[in-house]
Amino acid sequence: MELANAWSVLKRKRNDAIEPFDNGTASAAAATTDVSSIDLSLLEAVEKSQTTVEVLDLKTLKKLVLAFERRLRDNIEARLKYPDQPDKFADSEIELHEEMQRLKTLAGGPELYPDLVNLNVIPSILGLLSHDNSDIAVDVVGLLQDLTDEDVLEDNDEPARVLVDALIENNVLELLVQNLTRLSESDPDEMAAVYATLSTLENLIEVKPAVAEMVCERTKLMRWLLGKIKVREFDSNKQYASEILAILLQNSAANQRRLGQMNGVDVVLQAVAMYKSRDPKTADEEEMVENLFDCLCCLLMPLENKERFVRAEGVELMIIIMKQKKLAYGSAIRALDFAMTKYPPACERFVDVLGLKTAFAAFMGKIPMSKKNKKERYQEELEERIISLIASLFGGILRGSRRDRLLSKFVENECEKIDRLMELYIRYSDRVKAETERMNQIKLDDLEMDEDERYNRRLEAGLYTLQLISIILGHLWSSENPRMRARIELLLKQQRITKEDIKDILQEYHDNIGDVDGPEEKERAQAKIQKFLSAFSPIE
Repeated sequence: MELANAWSVLKRKRNDAIEPFDNGTASAAAATTDVSSIDLSLLEAVEKSQTTVEVLDLKTLKKLVLAFERRLRDNIEARLKYPDQPDKFADSEIELHEEMQRLKTLAGGPELYPDLVNLNVIPSILGLLSHDNSDIAVDVVGLLQDLTDEDVLEDNDEPARVLVDALIENNVLELLVQNLTRLSESDPDEMAAVYATLSTLENLIEVKPAVAEMVCERTKLMRWLLGKIKVREFDSNKQYASEILAILLQNSAANQRRLGQMNGVDVVLQAVAMYKSRDPKTADEEEMVENLFDCLCCLLMPLENKERFVRAEGVELMIIIMKQKKLAYGSAIRALDFAMTKYPPACERFVDVLGLKTAFAAFMGKIPMSKKNKKERYQEELEERIISLIASLFGGILRGSRRDRLLSKFVENECEKIDRLMELYIRYSDRVKAETERMNQIKLDDLEMDEDERYNRRLEAGLYTLQLISIILGHLWSSENPRMRARIELLLKQQRITKEDIKDILQEYHDNIGDVDGPEEKERAQAKIQKFLSAFSPIE
């Protein structure tokens, strides 16, 4: 309490110090109505403010660092000499604060960062993150945010790397997160410092991507972020916490597993459940919901987290969100797609809790309309996700009553799902053909493009979705259901497509299956495609 009172005294003193004139002069100036009677003290203050700004060079840097070190030493001595008398060290704290503000000018010369590191001032600056006065620690956070700002570091890769390496070497990650846990968001300044801390961490990751795993290994940042997204009330820091969590998870299997072990799947599900029957109120809140679903999808990449998702009734929650037809509708489909990819238990649960009706409504194009949904690219992405989801269902449910229920969807209502599937086949086939022709034209113009690049370009143009549609057709054809086969053959004939065309797509998919999941899994995947190829081949 004494420290808090001392800092309020400090702030008052600082405000008093910047008064340009005393009360008597102010009263006289207020009383003066004659235009010629201009307040000279005010003119003097303006004149002082127009003084030339000092050039930021190595000499200036050394002066700034020396002044900072002096004020830091004075503050340490005052606190040691008068530990129980805050008013005795309040002035030294004002002066230290002011020097911290001056150090922010260094953000205007990032090329000097290596010199800043060589002056060995980084440990002194970071040490203040543990200062007894949290307002001084807040000053440090503000300084670090400015020094590492993305716009400041742009086109200064090497100086940025030198600074970030020095910060990490001097435990910036541990100190920032320790300070984060003592900040109170009921205080506006400390709430701003929370945001600045998250911004600084994002900046550090931008310069050095390995920081994303380092900060999770060395600190309790993930636990703090989970605590933040659990809070029901929305604010800018909750939004930023969701964004940082998504950044930490997006390219790190280690972080995905680590968060799963911390009950992260359940916490993220609880956070998105708040929007199962209501839409976000603002654009910022909408962005936070998207961040939360990004986190969920990243979490669903390791197998053990898919299991946690099913156990926590994540499948049921996503179906509820789809049925409510709110803004999170498409995000729920995306999460289900991640959950069911190469994970049969999620596919089985989906069928058991009557998800087929909801999924096939989306497959038939019956999606809720909103401003966002009207965007063509959004609808295409949703279409591609639901195709992937249905392909995953076929891959995960190979036999039994669940398989029969899945297949029966393509027979009901006079095989309308097969009609829709062929409609999609033609659309994506046309896109891939257009991209192939475009690349052939590029080749004629003598621009280099190897086969891998050509294949990746075609995948991006829609080949991957076309391959999934062909795999679904393979499952339908292999079922040997006479009504399905008759419908497929009729549609192929009407569109002048042959079974050989489908086989060509399947063969290319077969030949490009990678061994990222191991040689045995590759062999199994290729064997499945080979069965479809054989099924489409005429019996000799």
